[in-house]
Amino acid sequence: MAKLYFYYASMNAGKSTTLLQADFNYRERGMHTMLWTAALDDRSEEKAIESRIGLGADAHRFTPETDLWAEIQGAHKVEPLGCVLVDEAQFLTKEQVWQLARVADEAGIPVLCYGLRTDFQGELFPGSAGLLGIADALVELKAICHCGRKSSMNLRVDASGKAVKQGAQTEIGGNDRYVALCRRHFTEALDG
Repeated sequence: MAKLYFYYASMNAGKSTTLLQADFNYRERGMHTMLWTAALDDRSEEKAIESRIGLGADAHRFTPETDLWAEIQGAHKVEPLGCVLVDEAQFLTKEQVWQLARVADEAGIPVLCYGLRTDFQGELFPGSAGLLGIADALVELKAICHCGRKSSMNLRVDASGKAVKQGAQTEIGGNDRYVALCRRHFTEALDG
């Protein structure tokens, strides 16, 4: 029985690297996969999914209007899929999370989603909230704070490295804009 998985973590935990390894494992066994990532994350022109350690792969890009059920079903009819993998899953809509559950439940295709749990203010992203609510399996990937504790928070910083306390929930960036911290150091940075 296929399942809907949610692999979540703070920044720099290796979510994209883990996704790419899972994709490789399926393809190495002769199975076809379909990769998705958020269209709003356009940092890389070469590869749609790119990890910090240099691995990358092409992927379909979803917007809030994308009907993932229809797109995946259409592809599955042409070439049976062994797995669907979704990067930047925090940017899924609630409806898209239910579409992915349908892919697992009705089409029998495992769906592996990877994303952030919370934003820079400690609030759940809509896609993450949906996945935390209905995924069959939740897997926390670990990143490490500078103090050695598990990082669970994403601190947004400005150009001078100071904590940003307000702003839009979504602002695309990497190590130049975000720092993965444990809850204690996240709170201290915001209070400082």
